[in-house]
Amino acid sequence: MIPAIGIIGGSGVSGFDGMEMVERRKVETPFGDPSDELVGGIYEGRQIWFLSRHGQGHTILPTEVNHRANFWALRSLGVRWVICATAVGSLKEEYAPRSIVLPDQYFDRTSQRAGNTFFGGGLVAHVDFADPVSAGLRGILLEAGRAEGAEIYDGGTYVCMDGPAFSTRAESDFYRHFGYDIIGMTNLPEAKLAREAEMALATLGMVTDYDSWRSEEESVTASSVGEHLVANAKMSEAVVKRAIALIPREADWPEHSSLDAAIFTPRSHWDEEVVKKLGPILAGR
Repeated sequence: MIPAIGIIGGSGVSGFDGMEMVERRKVETPFGDPSDELVGGIYEGRQIWFLSRHGQGHTILPTEVNHRANFWALRSLGVRWVICATAVGSLKEEYAPRSIVLPDQYFDRTSQRAGNTFFGGGLVAHVDFADPVSAGLRGILLEAGRAEGAEIYDGGTYVCMDGPAFSTRAESDFYRHFGYDIIGMTNLPEAKLAREAEMALATLGMVTDYDSWRSEEESVTASSVGEHLVANAKMSEAVVKRAIALIPREADWPEHSSLDAAIFTPRSHWDEEVVKKLGPILAGR
């Protein structure tokens, strides 16, 4: 079977025109409920699964997103590539609203997150996370974005904060001082769990604002980013559609075997209940 492609987006993501055999799937996981039902369909001959990270109607805070359930559900449905589309604030003048940044690094500023790993309970794994984004999938998104005429930038550091409040000006200036590029509230846990689930992940950082560092402007507010969100949604859909045809049909990238050298606990010491719980993640190991 050809591995599926997962697409994680903002509230209301539910597929796009041209999909066939559309279905909605409620997946039960040992980690609780995913953010929403998954919407599946066939596009360009590939099985696609969509998931809204904040739920329909945007009812889930960034710190409330059940990332483990989301990624367990995606992996159980055969997903091996994940494209994340996420709103971000820009920390650099050149990354204007409605541009796209494809991050290749993360800086963790969270303190309220639980559930950033599938492991524990007697089974220990330490995945390689030096390069947290799939270079192959990021390259595909770059090619697709350029073909769509997007203002798109390859590489950059995504600062992940808890929220839900936006940054203070002092915080924003701090991140800029260290040369970071964009800021958001959700994508780092997604990248960590994708690596543990042996999925290749890359992110479309859809710029909506300049965070809070521009002293000559009003600070960022939810209402001020609305028009940019709408425009970004249209562009991200166009880029994702074009990218699907470029994604390989065989899951043989380095990310697809990230657990091979990561599990420290000898097989003889594995707790069988944990093995059963992590069935899709361990993939028959």
